[in-house]
Amino acid sequence: MSECKSGVDGEIPDAIGFRRTGYDATDGSVLVEVKTSRADFLADAKKSHRISGGIGSWRYYMAPKGLIDPNDLPMGWGLLQVNERGHVKALAGHATYFKGRHDEYLRQACLWRFLDVDVSREQFLLVRALANTGDPQKVLIMLREANNRAARLTAAVERIAKALGLPQHTSSYEVERTARLLRQRIEHDFNKMSCLTTDIARHG
Repeated sequence: MSECKSGVDGEIPDAIGFRRTGYDATDGSVLVEVKTSRADFLADAKKSHRISGGIGSWRYYMAPKGLIDPNDLPMGWGLLQVNERGHVKALAGHATYFKGRHDEYLRQACLWRFLDVDVSREQFLLVRALANTGDPQKVLIMLREANNRAARLTAAVERIAKALGLPQHTSSYEVERTARLLRQRIEHDFNKMSCLTTDIARHG
């Protein structure tokens, strides 16, 4: 959801997403506030919902590269940096651990989580979203299909990880990286063998 008021006089998040899987460590909401100027970033800290309460179990600023220094962030806030090509990189927050070890990611998710979340305003946003959904049953079917597809992909990643001799629950990023390194090694050995075969044939 984006640019939707969280109540009659509530804050208007630039973007917020919700996750509910039944796993408390990662369930919650992620708030993203986009800043394109230094003045806007500094003024944001003075808002009442930044001082106490507010929405978002995890909160991030998103800004162009160099606009916000991680050392200038309010306590508990993360930073998403956007470079000239539009690529987003997490510089602070639990998202920086997403591609690492799963247990460390869960630990960081707990450390970066806001506990004083204004749940009533988040509920207001969810009700607004539901009102604009259309047919809830159709959405439910789509979610089930997406979850089933995610489960199949997870199982496929685990099979590949096992075939590569990687530990259980290795992230898809690590699986891809290991597979890429293995492919490069095979290509290197193949090229080396081809050169050796050519030399043997040349010298009889």
